[in-house]
Amino acid sequence: MSRRLLVMGAGGGATNNLVRSLRRGDLSLHIAGCHHDRFTLKQSTTDQTYLLPRVDHSAFFPSLNAVLKRERIELVIPNSDADVRVLAERRDEVECRLFLPGVNTIALCQDKYELTALLAARGVSVPSTHAVTSLGEVPAIFEHFSPPAPVWCRLRAGQGGMGAMLVRTPSQAISWMQYWEQLRGISPTSFTLSEYLPGRDFACQALFENGRLVLIKSYERLTHLGAGVHPAGVSSLAALSKTVFAPSVVAVCAAAVRAIDPVASGVFCFDVKEDARGVPCLTEINAGRFGLSTNIFDIPGRHNTASTYVRLAVGDPVDILDAYDVAEGFYMIRDYDTEPAVFHADEVFHGTQEVWEELTLAQP
Repeated sequence: MSRRLLVMGAGGGATNNLVRSLRRGDLSLHIAGCHHDRFTLKQSTTDQTYLLPRVDHSAFFPSLNAVLKRERIELVIPNSDADVRVLAERRDEVECRLFLPGVNTIALCQDKYELTALLAARGVSVPSTHAVTSLGEVPAIFEHFSPPAPVWCRLRAGQGGMGAMLVRTPSQAISWMQYWEQLRGISPTSFTLSEYLPGRDFACQALFENGRLVLIKSYERLTHLGAGVHPAGVSSLAALSKTVFAPSVVAVCAAAVRAIDPVASGVFCFDVKEDARGVPCLTEINAGRFGLSTNIFDIPGRHNTASTYVRLAVGDPVDILDAYDVAEGFYMIRDYDTEPAVFHADEVFHGTQEVWEELTLAQP
């Protein structure tokens, strides 16, 4: 039987990637999409598209439910922090299935400081992090760190690395926060200062059902998209990433979810960075939504994360013996305005002619 889904944020890059993964996992799926922006919606790859009000508009839920009835939708998949939180808060008003963590879990994960403080108290490895309560206390906070290593100054909430900057001195941090306050009206109390982690950079995506880890995959970021124009030299998105076997990273992610919600259900995305000793530290959790890089979690390996999510959500049996699905040696290559491409290492340079090598061999 064909399952009928509605994905929110249709036409956006993250949702288009999710739709691509869903179709790869199950060609029988009927996928409708909705968005509040008609221009973004024009880029949608779903079977049908619907223009709906913003999720915080009074007409959103009546409009959503009208679409659910028309399309006979079984499952709604929100795919942004705002959509996830509102649907979790008002799940009783959605006239079909949702497969989301509890609203308290979502709210906790959307506050990076509160999340880090709770995980630290429960023994999960995280970077040393301090909330900014006033600009005057910034010099005192810097005394907790070890110069000349830089410090991350970043917003407590938001996605895509918004507001994040590497700084080396209290004055740099103060200037950065004042800049955001003057141009965007964002208070310095919305920021944290945290330890810079110099080691390898990982991401994981996992599915949980009533506290049981069903499936988890991992990759390492090798280069960052747009890093060359960012003062810190890094960004939150990988231009080049590689699937890796990293059991210690996976263990930190699983422990973090169990620490915050022993009966968690839904999808969780994790950012993990190694400290100077090589210890993996969890830096962020996105609860209830798929990440922009979901294709690297769905194309390699024995199990497609996106289609497994659907099966769990609608109550179909899922029997995965080893939750850690490892498929080493696959690369994902991404650039602006291109579809993310996933290749095995053996395929990456297939068909590429190395002219410089030919010239070298031709020299007497």
